[in-house]
Amino acid sequence: MRLKHFGPIIFLVFSNLFIINSCSERAETVSCFPQVQINVSININTPLYHALNYQGGWVYVDQAGSGTHGLIIVNTNSGFKIFDRNAPHICPDTDKTILYVKDNTTIVCPKDGAEWMMNGTPINETSKGLPPKTYPFAYDAASGTISVYY
Repeated sequence: MRLKHFGPIIFLVFSNLFIINSCSERAETVSCFPQVQINVSININTPLYHALNYQGGWVYVDQAGSGTHGLIIVNTNSGFKIFDRNAPHICPDTDKTILYVKDNTTIVCPKDGAEWMMNGTPINETSKGLPPKTYPFAYDAASGTISVYY
């Protein structure tokens, strides 16, 4: 008789575990964020990317393999950060959701005014607490090459 009561309890326990795990593995962007392959290598010793040799320096990377709208690469206090230029908190539509750097100090979404510090920390509530999407990279200091593969 008691086994009859365990069925619904076991179902509830596993359902809750599934829901909790689903929420904890939430993506760092909205579900409609473009899923594309990133495959870029740049050399910071070339004039085009020379700004990355200095803390606070940044560049746009819009070459083939850099996603749907390119990347923002920043030299921060703790090394490099590679950001996607698509807004992480709203679905892409026109050029209004492409992030840009304002006054060399903040990353901005022109559609709604969401702002982030150059290290990706949200500044205002408009960003919904989501930092710009970042990508892993490898840096070879000897050659000055940053490689991004995702």
